[in-house]
Amino acid sequence: MVLPGLQARRWLSTAATARRRHRTEDTPSPEPPGRRAALYVHWPYCEKRCSYCNFNKYIARGADEAAVRDCLVTEARTLLRLSGVRRVDSVFFGGGTPSLASPHTVAAVLEAVAQAAHLPADTEVTLEANPTSAPGPKLAAFGTAGINRLSIGLQSLDGTELRLLGRTHSARDALRTLAEARHLFPGRVSVDLMLGLPQQKVGPWLRQLQELLSCCDDHLSLYQLTLERGTTLFAQVQQGVLPAPDPELAAEMYQEGRTVLREAGFRQYEVSNFARNGALSTHNWTYWQCGQYLGIGPGAHGRFAPQGPGSHAREARIQTLEPDNWMKEVMLFGHGTRKRTSLGNLELLEEVLAMGLRTDVGVTHQHWQQFEPQMTLWDVFGASKEVKELLEQNLLLLDHRGLRCSWDGLAVLDSLLLTLLPQLQEAWQQRGPPHVPGG
Repeated sequence: MVLPGLQARRWLSTAATARRRHRTEDTPSPEPPGRRAALYVHWPYCEKRCSYCNFNKYIARGADEAAVRDCLVTEARTLLRLSGVRRVDSVFFGGGTPSLASPHTVAAVLEAVAQAAHLPADTEVTLEANPTSAPGPKLAAFGTAGINRLSIGLQSLDGTELRLLGRTHSARDALRTLAEARHLFPGRVSVDLMLGLPQQKVGPWLRQLQELLSCCDDHLSLYQLTLERGTTLFAQVQQGVLPAPDPELAAEMYQEGRTVLREAGFRQYEVSNFARNGALSTHNWTYWQCGQYLGIGPGAHGRFAPQGPGSHAREARIQTLEPDNWMKEVMLFGHGTRKRTSLGNLELLEEVLAMGLRTDVGVTHQHWQQFEPQMTLWDVFGASKEVKELLEQNLLLLDHRGLRCSWDGLAVLDSLLLTLLPQLQEAWQQRGPPHVPGG
């Protein structure tokens, strides 16, 4: 079994390879109507680097928070102006460990956003927090600054596993922080739990999940460990210090875990995310629906269509990685964008398909037509023998609602995309000329 997310970029490499084989001139897709976006703010600093993490993060020794804050504010204003975004639907402070920042930094960024765009009073504003950097009084101060949702990097309730992962907190720390967070942000607290660690067993992991269910709020994320090159954990496995994670055990944990959560009243609304009482993450839903989002801060990613003459294509943007260099660029140019890539129509449709199928809603006909009004989902997938086999195996559903994974299909999404993406690319190559009104 292949768990979705095990190779997070696999579908992208598959799509890119197929495009190189069938390269044609494709015109950029027009941006769906509406000048609204989500906003991601990257705080790059951590207390220490965890053994499994290859994110863009740095140890916060001598960091000038006031300077970082000023640059975050400047870049937010600049990118809001360049994008023409008039309404911000959600804000997410990620990292790194953004709970190491001061509440004043959060407040300053939110104030700048509210001055440059419409930021409704009920906008979801999430902060990622680690237990050791988020005591109760500081969490309360973040609430005063404008945070109304927390995502806690709990990861495990087992002390040995936490040490293996290089976490700075204990299980007791995590549970205390969770209780304080639920008191301050009732119904708005998410926790992360990892699976598929070296030497991890199904039974003890399920007991952790059950313990967490006795005290968690209404949102929970299950993430399978991916061994990333350049991390301590990767090196330990390569050197034989630790055994490689067992993919079959990880698949069993995932299946058992999602079943437990379903029985507890949680909706699996995305491959790794579960919610009850309607507590879905608005911000992450924007990603899965291929909405626009602005990335602020060192190494942040964004996707939006810039304003200006000839600027119609959506761009994938990456900000400069290293914080000091990023700040220099922001002070010189107003933003630290290092890379801009225009997304062609086919590339955007590949993202719509791969991201949408991560959700239980899938890709509706209406949503698809926002990005591709000429070629329907039926046109792309309806006559495919390979897709028909997936439908007969009850891994996919294609009906009046659209295209989506079944419960079983969601667990093997990566393997499904190996069939669906080439089918999309083939249909794209065979499509007729676009309709020209009056022609």
